[in-house]
Amino acid sequence: MLHRLSTSVLAFLVATTGLAPAARAADAPVIGLAVANLQADFFNQIKQSASAEAAARGVRLLVVDAHGDSATQVNQIQDLITRNVKAIIYIPAGATAAGVPVRSAKQANIPVVAVDRNPPDAPATTFIASDSVAGAKALGDFVCKQTGGTGVLAVIQGQIGTTPEQDRAKGFQMALSHCPNVRTIAQQASQEWSQSEGFSIGQDMLQRHPEITVFFGRADALALGAAQAVKVANLDHKVIVVGFDGDTAGLKAVAKGTLSATMTQKTQYMGKLAVDSALDLANGKKLPAQQLQEAVLTTKDNVSPFIANHP
Repeated sequence: MLHRLSTSVLAFLVATTGLAPAARAADAPVIGLAVANLQADFFNQIKQSASAEAAARGVRLLVVDAHGDSATQVNQIQDLITRNVKAIIYIPAGATAAGVPVRSAKQANIPVVAVDRNPPDAPATTFIASDSVAGAKALGDFVCKQTGGTGVLAVIQGQIGTTPEQDRAKGFQMALSHCPNVRTIAQQASQEWSQSEGFSIGQDMLQRHPEITVFFGRADALALGAAQAVKVANLDHKVIVVGFDGDTAGLKAVAKGTLSATMTQKTQYMGKLAVDSALDLANGKKLPAQQLQEAVLTTKDNVSPFIANHP
C-alpha cells in the first residue's frame, strides 16, 4: 500500500513539474519588438540583447522584422496590438509613416519604447538612443583636429527625416562651425544606410570632386562603403573616413586603419534597457521622455576593448 501511494505521489510530482514550465510560459507577460531591419548589425545587437534580458526576466518577446519597409512595419505592429502585448519596443523603419504605429498603440493603451529613432509627430512613451548630437560633435572635433582645420568634406547621409540623421547632422555642424576651413563640397542621402550605397555614392562624389579629403558616413556601413570607394579611386592624397555606430565591422575597420574613427554606441545596454523600460511602463511606472546614452569616440588607440566586449 505504501509502495503504491509513493508511486502515485511520484507520478503526480513528475506530471506537475513537467507542466510547470509550459504553464509559466503561457502566463509570462508578452512584449513586442518591432525592428527596422535585422540585416543591420546595430539592430541585430539590439535584438540579441533584448532577447537575453527578456529571457532573464521571464518575458516572452515577439520579434518582427520590417526589412526596411515602413508599410510592412505598420502592419506588423498592428498585429502585435491585436495580440494584446503589454508593451512594444519600436525601431522605426524610416521617417515615412513612423508615427502611425505609435498612435495606434496608444489608442489601445499599449506603451511604446522607441529605440534609436523617435517619430517627431508622435513621440513614443519613452525614447532610448545615443546622444547623437554630442557624439557627432565629438566626431567633428576629431576631424577638425586631424585635418588641422583645413579640408574638403563629403557627407553620406542616412535616411532623411530620421532622428539619427538629423541629430548627427546637427552635432557635426556644431563642430565644423569652429573650423570653417573644412568646407563641405558634397552631400547625398542614402535610403538604407547600407555599405553598397556608401560605395556607389562615394564613387560618384570622388568622380565629381577628386579633391575630397574627408568622408563622414553617418553610419559605419556608409563609411565602410566610402572607404572602399577611396581605395579603388587610387588618389594621390590621404582621405580621412569616419563613421558612427561602433558596429562589429566598423570597429574592426578602425583597428585596421580603414576608418579613422567611429562613435561606439552602447548597443547591448540599450537593448537591455528597452526591455526593462517596456516592463516598467506596462506596470504603470513613469519614465522620462528621453533616455539618452553617451557614445564614445573610438580610434585605433581605444578600439580593442570594444571589439572584445561591446557595451
